[in-house]
Amino acid sequence: MLSGGLFSVVRADFNYQDALTKSIIFLEAQRSGKLPTNHRLSWRGDSALQDGKHANVDLVGGYYDAGDNVKYGLPMAFTVTTMSWAASFYHSELQAAGEMDSVRAAIRWGTDYLLKASSKRNTLYVQVGDPVADHECWIRPENMRTPRTVLNIGKNTPGTEIAAETSAALAAASIVFRHVDHVYARRILKRARSLFQFAKTYKGTYDGECPFYCSNSGYNDELLWAATWLYTATRRSIYMDYIKDEAISAAVSEFSWDLKYAGAQILLSKFYMEGHKDLLSFKEEADSFVCSILPDSPYHQVYFSPGGLIHLRDGANSQYVTGAAFLFSVYSDVLAKHKQEVICGNKKFGSSQLMAFAKQQVDYLLGKNPLGRSYMVGFGKTPPTHAHHRGASVPKMSTSKVISCPMSFVYWYNKNEPNPNELTGAIVGGPDRNENFEDQRTNSAMTEPTTYINSLAIGVLAKLARHHAQS
Repeated sequence: MLSGGLFSVVRADFNYQDALTKSIIFLEAQRSGKLPTNHRLSWRGDSALQDGKHANVDLVGGYYDAGDNVKYGLPMAFTVTTMSWAASFYHSELQAAGEMDSVRAAIRWGTDYLLKASSKRNTLYVQVGDPVADHECWIRPENMRTPRTVLNIGKNTPGTEIAAETSAALAAASIVFRHVDHVYARRILKRARSLFQFAKTYKGTYDGECPFYCSNSGYNDELLWAATWLYTATRRSIYMDYIKDEAISAAVSEFSWDLKYAGAQILLSKFYMEGHKDLLSFKEEADSFVCSILPDSPYHQVYFSPGGLIHLRDGANSQYVTGAAFLFSVYSDVLAKHKQEVICGNKKFGSSQLMAFAKQQVDYLLGKNPLGRSYMVGFGKTPPTHAHHRGASVPKMSTSKVISCPMSFVYWYNKNEPNPNELTGAIVGGPDRNENFEDQRTNSAMTEPTTYINSLAIGVLAKLARHHAQS
């Protein structure tokens, strides 16, 4: 199952090409700022054009993370990092699908914003919008009048997780732009290096994004993750030395916006197999990640729903599904290239078994599940129509129209009618641990989408689109 055609084409359960295209369109729905002329969703318009003005900094652009109108730095940067990984690792697959330009544009929409947010030395702007006020108003971003509060980290208010994740995002993206815009690639890589220095010099957990994006795992995973991407992008020994001598790693069974160890371990396993034999511990931890998830592994510890879906916790649970699927897909290719296996006690698992698991998880989200329904808006059978999303659920109106925040919930949030605007390609939170699902706007745990659910799906969908032909 290697990139580059060593994988035979077999019958597909779904039109993965269509799912891939739509998964990228959703990311366009999440754009903040002045939208380009080629924007594909007619119901979205320009929004938040004054962001950063009160802090005397230009913070226009970037992404809204989910169904609200706040811009959070940590999940936005993670979205960019994981999109960039998909774009570099599955470049030929995205090229074959005709989606490479769209993915590159999606990455640049994020990196352009991250450059603005990090334009002042030893300062990083990490949030725009007041989440409390925002959550008290159910209005599309084009019409919002809620405060656009700006939060930042600095020498005296460190936020190592966000600084390191932003470094990782810019480093990973530099690889994507290296051969198409060398000047831009060098610019973002230079910023990635300075942000990493900032992250490890002024250490501290930033809790200003709590209770929405609290870093429960600490910052050691982000430091390892950033150093790994910087080494991948530069091959400079300073970053490898940091990884081997200073970085802290851990065996985990989750990959998410909060916990990056497994991603770094799989990236470093590739270097181990290419000859860096002193990185063996990372290969062992990458194997441990796989062993903790695969149902047939003697070390299996992750809960699966009766129908076979990973379920770690309610609330955007799909992120753990697409996260595991993406890592399994990448690792399956790395293992196949180097003729390696994953050893879990007395059992061995090869590349094909890892990819079969990744496909099964993605197929579940697309409709191969006990309820026979899709969890991607606008795709497959009985897709969600009540996504917990302001822009999709509020009709298009004049941007000058002022809406009462209390009444906005009466008009649109509590209305038991399908969203007037299709949030094409959004993968929603999904069912609970017992396979129950309510397509209700008020059930955010099940119906709210996020940028990072989709960014983690892009690589796997590109690979499936390339190697599985629908009959």
